[in-house]
Amino acid sequence: MKYRTITVFTNHSDADLVASAMFDAGAGGVSVLDKQDFLDLVKSDVIWDYVDESVLASGDEVKVSTVAEMDDKDFTARLAAALSELKENGGISYGEIIEDTIDAADYENEWKKYYKPIPTKHITVVPIWIKYQPSDGERIMRLDPGMAFGTGSHATTRMCLDMLDVDGKDVIDVGCGSGILGIAASICGAKSVYMCDIDEQAVKFAKQNAKLNAVDAEIECADLIAGSRSADVIIANITADILMRLSKDIGKHLREGGHIVLSGIIDSRLDEVISCYEGAGYVITERGECDDWRALKLIKN
Repeated sequence: MKYRTITVFTNHSDADLVASAMFDAGAGGVSVLDKQDFLDLVKSDVIWDYVDESVLASGDEVKVSTVAEMDDKDFTARLAAALSELKENGGISYGEIIEDTIDAADYENEWKKYYKPIPTKHITVVPIWIKYQPSDGERIMRLDPGMAFGTGSHATTRMCLDMLDVDGKDVIDVGCGSGILGIAASICGAKSVYMCDIDEQAVKFAKQNAKLNAVDAEIECADLIAGSRSADVIIANITADILMRLSKDIGKHLREGGHIVLSGIIDSRLDEVISCYEGAGYVITERGECDDWRALKLIKN
């Protein structure tokens, strides 16, 4: 089986925006190869086993890539349109869109090279193929993200992990992806965890990762808004457009005294998201900032 690979070269400051355009075009996952990330890793206290010297020797150009099914003929056109819109609105810089093909077996091995342990305030996320010795008291989540889902390295996920306040609480993870946030909530003391996603492949990996971490959570392919479930904490790391659509209905799933954590918000859309939630009666209690991304913790007024 073969995949189409789609690559765009950009710079460090615009890489997240190019990745966002890929997600908007329909990408299930995005890879960012950035020399600066490796330099940051070398300077950090994170335990690591290898580094690709060719990356350290490379220039400052950043490679943002994704894959698409061979029969998705319109992906490149959608990506070009999304990039063009971002360029008009924010003046981002990027090169041409480069297409290629790769065998599935080669891709499955290649994408693993660029993952590393991700330490956050409450927990460290470690891909299962990396050897890692935790320090005393350090909480660890082992994760097999699959090719299409992340390991917590993206700014939006890290901010959610930093904002976890779930001890003894019932938690809902909306749009759970590989299950990072819901599993982290359980490891960090949540009373119960419910995870849902409309992508069946995401649910498959979330279930595998929950089992890998001996986490007992209910995980299903479902749309939260269509159900009647409620919780003390709701986490939604999605996109600004979907978060805004959720603003009118998410409150019926939030118990009195509870809070929601929203992430996946690009800075240029932050005011829109805030306006929607303040209009629905929410008050911001905490803000997160990382690169061009923003996160919010809110309570019902």
